[in-house]
Amino acid sequence: MPSTPRPLRKLGFLTIGLFDPADPGRGHESTLEIIELGERLGFDSAWVRHRHLQYGISSPVAVLAAASQRTRRIELGTAVTPLGWENPLRFAEDLATVDVLSGGRLNPGVSVGPPTHYDQVKDALYPDTADAEDFSYERVRRLLDLVRGKPATDFSGVEGIEVFSDVVQPHSPGLGRRMWYGGGSLGSARWAGEHGMNFLTSSVVKAEDPQAAPDFAEIQRSHVRAFRAHHPDGEAARVSQGLVVIPTDSATPGQRAKYEAYAAGRLARTTSPQGPARLLFAPDLVGTSAELAGRLHAHAAFREVDEVAFALPFTFGHEDYVQILTDMATRLGPALGWRPGG
Repeated sequence: MPSTPRPLRKLGFLTIGLFDPADPGRGHESTLEIIELGERLGFDSAWVRHRHLQYGISSPVAVLAAASQRTRRIELGTAVTPLGWENPLRFAEDLATVDVLSGGRLNPGVSVGPPTHYDQVKDALYPDTADAEDFSYERVRRLLDLVRGKPATDFSGVEGIEVFSDVVQPHSPGLGRRMWYGGGSLGSARWAGEHGMNFLTSSVVKAEDPQAAPDFAEIQRSHVRAFRAHHPDGEAARVSQGLVVIPTDSATPGQRAKYEAYAAGRLARTTSPQGPARLLFAPDLVGTSAELAGRLHAHAAFREVDEVAFALPFTFGHEDYVQILTDMATRLGPALGWRPGG
């Protein structure tokens, strides 16, 4: 098997937390149980994804606050929070609060851009400021400044019996170094590096050069290298890769058939860039842990990282996630050189 120059140091997983609108409590409880299972299996991190006005987790911060009280070690992240839906000052307060509750385990991942279907939702989201909202990197910079302790106001001190701070409270000093940017372009990779963030790279990249052959792994590797080239920590800067990876070692025949059909149904979108943004998707990886380890070790971008947050397929059942996570932790992780946390 080809060796990798960066043995896998941190193993994580990502879930979308789907639920039945007729019984949303059950779906949220399933997500919390999956995070608890991840900790028992030794995973280093568990990540949840934002889904606004859909049947998935709309408030990862609230879910992770609950998870922080049911776990003690596993890191908890968002991959990612679209900041177009958030007020940076209020969001900084929420993040700092959950980080304190978790004992310093929160890893917030964010992205920029206008909210999905903005024309349809803007009157509900920003009824007075929709046309003036800034959805650029500036929104991330504001959040970073506030999380890192820069003043939010020029007022502080005592007023009557109340004491006011000029910085976000609670302040969690380590949180600023655990902020992640989720990006799929060279520009976002460079920006994240220049601003001292960590970098989340997923199963989607932009094939920005129309003259070049669209090779997902090579494009993703170029993003990782650009990020580190612009980061103060250089080669030590943290990058996490988030491909869809489905081990089948202990799967039933029915589960294997379902997993293979899921991957096959999404394969067409991986053959060429999609849409005006030229989005290029990575194929979902399905197979035994030995097969998956071989494919990952041959993946140009995987060879650049020592952290992963493998994405769980969105539409599977709770028992499927239990099987997948168990095989990841007990078979695939060790095959990649990883050892479970204690």
